[in-house]
Amino acid sequence: MSDITLLVPENDVTDPEVTILIPAVNEELTIADFVDWCHQGLAAANVVGEILIVDGSTDATAQIALAGGARVLRAPKRGLGRAYIDAIPYVRGRYVIMGDADCTYDFRELAPFVEAMRDGSEFVMGSRWRGSIEPGAMPALHQYFGTPVTTWILNVLYGSKFTDIHCGMRGISRNALLRMGLVSQSWEYASEMVLKSVRMGLTTTEVPVRFLKDRDGRLSHHKRSGWFSPFSAAWINLRAMFIHGAEFFLFKPGIALLTMGLILTLPLTFGSITVGGVTFSLYSMLIGVSLSVLGLQSIYFGCLAHVFLDYTGRRRERWQRLFRYTGTVITSGVAFLVGLLLDLVLIVYYFTHDFSLPGPQSAIDHMAITGLLLMIFGFSTFCFTLILHATQVRYGVVDDKS
Repeated sequence: MSDITLLVPENDVTDPEVTILIPAVNEELTIADFVDWCHQGLAAANVVGEILIVDGSTDATAQIALAGGARVLRAPKRGLGRAYIDAIPYVRGRYVIMGDADCTYDFRELAPFVEAMRDGSEFVMGSRWRGSIEPGAMPALHQYFGTPVTTWILNVLYGSKFTDIHCGMRGISRNALLRMGLVSQSWEYASEMVLKSVRMGLTTTEVPVRFLKDRDGRLSHHKRSGWFSPFSAAWINLRAMFIHGAEFFLFKPGIALLTMGLILTLPLTFGSITVGGVTFSLYSMLIGVSLSVLGLQSIYFGCLAHVFLDYTGRRRERWQRLFRYTGTVITSGVAFLVGLLLDLVLIVYYFTHDFSLPGPQSAIDHMAITGLLLMIFGFSTFCFTLILHATQVRYGVVDDKS
C-alpha cells in the first residue's frame, strides 16, 4: 500500500513469537514509557516479541517509538479499527496483544496473556472488573453505566459471559485474527472482535488487568474529539452488536408470532368458534394471518442471518439439511396449490352467485383465508429455499443430496 511505510529499528528482533500491536495518534507524552513497559513485559514473560506501533501522528510519536526499539507503521489517520486492519499484513508474531499507547494499561504485565495463549486460548480478553481500576481512570458514566450495560447487552445477544467487552488490552492468535476478517473502521472494532470470537467458537478466556488514569497533561481521544464522542462510540458499538446479532431480533420473536398467528387461524378454518361468550370469526383469522406472515418472515430472515453470520459452516449446513432443495420446493408447491384450491371455492361461489360473497360467518370465507395463508407460506418458503441454496454459490458448497 503506497500510503503506508514500515520503519524498522536498528535492534529489530527476528522470528518474534508475540506481536504487540498498538495504534497511536500524538502520544509523544507517553510513548517512550509505553515502549519501555512493553520490553519489560516481554522479558518478564520470557518471550521474544516485537512492538508494532501503527502511527498516524503529527508529533514525534513515531521517532520516539522507533528510537525505543519499536517497529513503526506510518499510516494515514483513518480510524482505530482501520489501523488494526492496515497492520495485519505486517504482523509477524504467532500471538498478538493489542492495547493503547497511553500507559493506561500496564504492559509490564503481559505474562497472563502469553501464558493463556500458549495454553491454547485463541482469544484472551483483559478485564478491568476482574483486575483493578485506579481512582480517576474511568469517568463514572463509563464505569457504572456505559461499560456494564453494553457488556450485559452483548452477553444477552450472544450468550457469552464477558465482564468487560470494552477493555482495550486483549490477545488473539494471528491465525484467529486472519480468519476473523475485521471490517470495522472505528471504535466498533472492539465489539466486532468480541462478537466474532463468539461466532467463530474461539477458545476464549479472561485475565485481570490494571487500568491506570491518564498522565497529567494528556487528554484522552474522547476528550480530544468533544463531549459527544463517548456517546457516538457507544452507538456505533451497539450498532455492530445489533447487526451481527440480527437473528436475536428475528428468530425467536418470529417463532412466537407464528405460533400466535396459527392458533388464531387454523382452528377457524371451517367456521367461527365461541369461547366463553367471545366469538372468534373471520376478523380474528385476518389478525392471525398477519401475525403468521410476520412470524414466518422473521424466522426465515433469522435463518438467513444465521447463514450470513456463520463463521464455522455448521449453521449453514444445518439449515440446508433441514430445507433440502427438492423436498422443500415440492412441499412449498403442494402448500401453494392446496391454498389455491381453497380460494377457488370462494371464486367459484362469487361468479355463480351474481358476483356476491358469502357472509363473514360462512365456512367458505374461513377456508379461503386459510387458503390464502397456505399460498403465502408456500411462496415464501420457496423464495427462502432459493436464497438459502444460493449461498452455496458464495461458499462454494454443493449439496448432492438436495
